[in-house]
Amino acid sequence: MFDDLQQLFGYQGAIDERSGVTIAGPDLLVVPCWTAEFCATLVRAADAIGAFEPHPDDPVPGHEVSLAVISPRLFETVQEDFGTRIWPQLQSVWPYVDYYGLRDAFVIRYAPHEQESLRIHHDVAQISGSIKLNDGYSGADLVFPRQQFDNSGVGVGEMLVWPSLVTHPHETAQLDGGIKYALTVWFELPSF
Repeated sequence: MFDDLQQLFGYQGAIDERSGVTIAGPDLLVVPCWTAEFCATLVRAADAIGAFEPHPDDPVPGHEVSLAVISPRLFETVQEDFGTRIWPQLQSVWPYVDYYGLRDAFVIRYAPHEQESLRIHHDVAQISGSIKLNDGYSGADLVFPRQQFDNSGVGVGEMLVWPSLVTHPHETAQLDGGIKYALTVWFELPSF
């Protein structure tokens, strides 16, 4: 087994070797991404940083910490990995999207008496993604009312992806118990 630093900085044991896109709902895709062990390591790292704070300028503030704050090297590695491994799988379903890197990727935490839900909103990104980093909590499902879908059936380490902006408003339902961690991924918009 790898220790936490080897996993984070060397991206060792991170990649879920499965591949293939599952269509989960209308323009909602699931792609195997990370191992459960790597997800648990990322949760420990995010907690160790202790910077889960809403940003005052954020119109939809969440208790979150960017991968770039945890480790700029990790952010760059994830950006490269997602561009070479995840993006081609997305293009098999959405052939006209091009990869421009990550706008951001951040761990968001839902905890009792802290952040227990997130209001309905759109993301400012080309494509958005969410990776469950843990289980052992109840509630706090990522909900897409227009598509009549929630992510309760998505496993730890799997990435749920959807088009950002107009068609896929989403929210996080009320946390009922435990603490939920997820990684939110915003794939960069093309620059014109």
